[in-house]
Amino acid sequence: MVSMDVYILGQKYTIKGEGSEEYIKKVAAFVDAKIKEVYNNAPNITPLKASILASLNIADELHRLKTDRKVQEDIVKHLGHIEESADVLSGLFEK
Repeated sequence: MVSMDVYILGQKYTIKGEGSEEYIKKVAAFVDAKIKEVYNNAPNITPLKASILASLNIADELHRLKTDRKVQEDIVKHLGHIEESADVLSGLFEK
């Protein structure tokens, strides 16, 4: 288990996790960037509100990615069925 300090909005946080130091730094930098993005759009909000809005933005991205992945998996599944049907049909013409 890795334990390291990261900075988000200038605040130090000690993070413990199973990932590598590089991965933890990358995730912390991502969160920091998302919160700063919210601040750029609404500079007068509190850090807590900025963090909540950034969390909602991250959750939205995750949800969209999961939905896109599910659609892609469904497409691959249907392509498999189409391929099976095409094989059966082509077998009928070979006889």
